Amino acid sequence: MAGSDHPTSVGPRTRIGRLSGRSFLVPDANTPPMPALAQPGVIHDGGSAEGFGGIDPSLGYPDVRSFLLKFGLLVPATNTSTEHELWSIIGRNPGPEGLAGIGLHTANVMTPRPRFGTAAELAEYQRQFLGGLRAAVDQALAAEPQYLILGMSLEHIIGGLDGIRAATAAVTDLLDRGMATWHDAAPAALTALNAKRIGLLTAFNEQGNNNAARMFTDLGFEVVTTASFPCELALHIAHLPDWAKEKAIVELLATPRNRLDAVVQCGTNMSLMQVTERLEPVLGLPIVGVNAALFWYALRENGLDAPLLGAGMLLREH
Repeated sequence: MAGSDHPTSVGPRTRIGRLSGRSFLVPDANTPPMPALAQPGVIHDGGSAEGFGGIDPSLGYPDVRSFLLKFGLLVPATNTSTEHELWSIIGRNPGPEGLAGIGLHTANVMTPRPRFGTAAELAEYQRQFLGGLRAAVDQALAAEPQYLILGMSLEHIIGGLDGIRAATAAVTDLLDRGMATWHDAAPAALTALNAKRIGLLTAFNEQGNNNAARMFTDLGFEVVTTASFPCELALHIAHLPDWAKEKAIVELLATPRNRLDAVVQCGTNMSLMQVTERLEPVLGLPIVGVNAALFWYALRENGLDAPLLGAGMLLREH
């Protein structure tokens, strides 16, 4: 791995996603001149720094913190969990054998105080969210990320896999780079774990839960059971206590009667990494949290295959 002080401009390149098999462009974030200094160059006490020399921008210097790969992360403005969980994974796996040089640039999708209590409120949230997604992409692209992560599980506001794909295509078709989505990451993760019979843990209301089950059915998985904490406000999802999630997984989902291959958690504002780490060794069953799976997918698509600690079996073993 190149150190962060070394010029690394290599030009844009096309990559074939290891999981998807799809081709996508990885822009060169260090295209010269980088960094271009305004005249007269390095300044000392108000004047040109005599004898200092200069940073030669024609070499194309990297982002000091995100010198290996810069991700753009798109999350609803009410989401306080996804960025924290992804940075936690980066922090737990430092050094050249881990995620040193991986960076996140977060852009918020603005939706005016979304509510999920009724079908009408859910439909309005869908309109608001999809309307704000394009603006969030434009904001993220200002930092020139090389790959995007959509930190949003759309299945609770859009019924059916075709509708979900159409909604994301409205954005991805305009991009010149790749983007990780939950409806791509989830089947890739479950396939890697050899899981077919799943239980869903969500923060959705009944309609949202039914939509989520439909997406996984459309993807070819058997949804055996579901459990949800239907929060009326999206912001409140992050406040669901870990003990309640653990109780739902152990007592409602991962029971001997259900014979699950995996528990799958939907809803990116529901933090699950700590629960996953505690329960997987006890249950002997993989727990696929949406945030961890999205990051796993984005990393693996980009050829970053190192085993990663702190986020469950999926990132550690696959």
